[in-house]
Amino acid sequence: MLDLEIKKQVATLTINRPARRNALGTELVEALDEAFSKLNANPDVGAIVLTGADPSFCAGSDLKELGAMNVEEMVVHEARTARMARNIGFLDLPVVAAVEGHALGGGFILAMSCDLVVSAQTAKWSLPEVPNGWLPPWGLKALASRVGMSTARRLIWGYETLDGAQALELGVADYLAPGGGALERAHEIATQIARLPRAAVKSTKQFFQTEITGAAELWDVQAGRTFAENCSHEAAIATLQRFAVKK
Repeated sequence: MLDLEIKKQVATLTINRPARRNALGTELVEALDEAFSKLNANPDVGAIVLTGADPSFCAGSDLKELGAMNVEEMVVHEARTARMARNIGFLDLPVVAAVEGHALGGGFILAMSCDLVVSAQTAKWSLPEVPNGWLPPWGLKALASRVGMSTARRLIWGYETLDGAQALELGVADYLAPGGGALERAHEIATQIARLPRAAVKSTKQFFQTEITGAAELWDVQAGRTFAENCSHEAAIATLQRFAVKK
């Protein structure tokens, strides 16, 4: 479910669960965390590209897996996913997200947790959590650090879907590529970074990370608590029943 290729100092991690639209199940979250950690310790790697196999970058949480959990178990799962995403910020290596297809919910936020984002023009970005009845349970600091508080709130309400150009305009993405070209552009950027002096690249990421990450862990704890509370309300209950989540 996670493919790795290393070429010219650039490691490409490809989420490969196309049947589940590359959704973040427990096993995948653990595999991502382990892969990032190992690559960070690899002296032959200078940058990482994160992408997804067709047809999506990542569709967020695996609703099939969540459907077998109760709300408390869902909160634990989402907290584990949050830690994996936050850890990206503490890697020495820059991580470039290459987004094609859909970046939904947790997939949207996973991309926001990366250092740079390349979006295909044809990509579709959306946060469906509030329409489902709850606040997204993690990653809101990463989004707000990228786009600002007011725009983050607008996006989290989830009433609109962005294409690549809109994502670029709002700061969700750093670079725009034609449909099918996001991975190639991400590789170009990652290769340029990998050629830079390693210590200076690391220092630059660390220097800005305190401000970018800030109180992300506290935000995630509070969002997780709010998510659990939201799950007791009518709209969320109706959504959870569709997923067959245990009460």
